[in-house]
Amino acid sequence: MLRKGITGSFGAAIHGLNTPQLTDGVINRSKRMMLDTLGVGLIGTRTDVFKKALAYSKLFRSDEMSRVWGQTELSLPPPYAAFVNGIAVHSMDFDDTWHPATHPSGAVLPALLALAKTLPRPPSGLDLLLAFNVGIEVQGRLMRFSREAYSIPERFHPPSVVGVMGSAAASAKLLGLSPAQCAHALAIAASSAGAPLANAATQTKPLHVGNAARRGLEAAQLARMGLEGNPDILDVSGGFGVYYKDYGPSAMEGSSSTDFRWILEDQDVAFKRIPAHLGMHWAVDAALAARAKLVAAVGNFDLGRVRKVTLRVPPSKAHVDRPALKELLSKVQVETPGDNPPSFDQMYCEVEIETAQGQSHAARCDTFYGHWRKPLSQEDLVEKFSVNASSVLCTEGVEGVIDVVGNIESVRECSILNAYLSMTSGEEEQLYSTRSM
Repeated sequence: MLRKGITGSFGAAIHGLNTPQLTDGVINRSKRMMLDTLGVGLIGTRTDVFKKALAYSKLFRSDEMSRVWGQTELSLPPPYAAFVNGIAVHSMDFDDTWHPATHPSGAVLPALLALAKTLPRPPSGLDLLLAFNVGIEVQGRLMRFSREAYSIPERFHPPSVVGVMGSAAASAKLLGLSPAQCAHALAIAASSAGAPLANAATQTKPLHVGNAARRGLEAAQLARMGLEGNPDILDVSGGFGVYYKDYGPSAMEGSSSTDFRWILEDQDVAFKRIPAHLGMHWAVDAALAARAKLVAAVGNFDLGRVRKVTLRVPPSKAHVDRPALKELLSKVQVETPGDNPPSFDQMYCEVEIETAQGQSHAARCDTFYGHWRKPLSQEDLVEKFSVNASSVLCTEGVEGVIDVVGNIESVRECSILNAYLSMTSGEEEQLYSTRSM
């Protein structure tokens, strides 16, 4: 029997949340997240890490099969489809980022689309939208159990911890599990959580998102079959609390509560304009602005005339102390001012260029274009998707995905997305030319 604790409140909320509670703001933001995730996932299917994971996953077969994105007539068992599609999403570090820091969508959407095709009653677009938001919401709630989560991660990669829980919650919602089963799905998923940041900047990092999608889906399926975990997994420091030094869990309001409000309503996500760690976006915008000032002052400029570049960024020992990076940045001085915290919500980057002739030009970026405080326009978001997707899909596929996601709340069967995601093109059929945003 399910106890009435924090874990129980999450199980009840996952079960009880319903489509009338989806606000216009949450629907709009989550549709943007879906479109961006599918785009970066499609271009990610061209990466080496995706191809290796796909070759491995082809070893497995089952009676139920789900589509692999960007592949014509290729299907895998649902957990492995979620696995490889999740890897594709994060393979270039091009996917969305939330605050507190995590990549929320890549662990959830691949699991849901892999699961949708296997259900006896095809889920609608609105069913998909609700389950997706349940998975996002659970991640947001869990990250707010700790102040440590508000800083740039230092010990573990957040999608491997909260992402697998979000995948489990979203999958449980789409499967229609009971409150007790939803809670057990979280408990089961917690035993698959965690990946060290030491694997950042390696081909293993995208597996963190792929594993989160796969293991969360499997946790929900196991809970449906009657497997049970600790009913207090979120309540105790020895449960989910092992991942945070200052763990302070709180209950999740249920569907009947007038106090319920989606976190996504108040906290938007950041969409990346370049495939790189989010922190690089501040540095890129500041560097481009400083360069523009320099060029405006001196005209054509020879890089050999740069005497020193000063970067004022948050502290980051894991990166700055690497010998290879120090050699590469022989002309760069890195400063970490005390007023520049390692937080995606508060950090800044300042770039100062000094020439051999004694000139100095500086620029500072407090909020880059694409950050939740300065979001991409819908036009630029669709352009990013189109550029990424057209490297893989034909015209009908690209336009079909845009249309379905844009009207997802009215779509009768969400699995139509999988059909469009498989409409590949030849290399000669590129639809859109890349441009800077």
